[in-house]
Amino acid sequence: MNPRVSIIMGSTSDLPIMEKAAKVLNDMGIPFEMNALSAHRTPAEVEEFAVHAAERGIEVIVAGAGMAAHLPGVIAAMTPVPVIGVPINASLGGMDALLAITQMPPGIPVATVAINGAMNAGILAVQMLAVGDASLKRKMVEFKASLKNKIVEANRDLAEVKYDFKTN
Repeated sequence: MNPRVSIIMGSTSDLPIMEKAAKVLNDMGIPFEMNALSAHRTPAEVEEFAVHAAERGIEVIVAGAGMAAHLPGVIAAMTPVPVIGVPINASLGGMDALLAITQMPPGIPVATVAINGAMNAGILAVQMLAVGDASLKRKMVEFKASLKNKIVEANRDLAEVKYDFKTN
């Protein structure tokens, strides 16, 4: 089984956030890999990873980083593979990471999700893969329907909550 998606984090302290992307990929049956690489502490290894990702069959990269958060952009600069950045709240409420990931120069795009939004990064990776994969597209349609069903069920439960002045 070869990975289609690579989840990269600046350090293993990011795992509690990034494992949410892993769960989405795992639930959808998409092979993935997870590694810690630092744009600042292991730049040669980041370059090696990014330059060879496509030829290894990686189709999407989910890269999470906090603070200066250069990792997603550095990877995006060296690979043709789409990169999804996950800003991690490590300082300044995560705003430093969010701005670092979104403010990329022309020609080096990084799709960016919310601060600590690794679950959405996983979903976006699945949606990217689903463009050319009818089976994954069906899974995404089912997933989106399940989100709707959760709200419908929640409203049924809320209807049972009684207050003296509640009108519904």
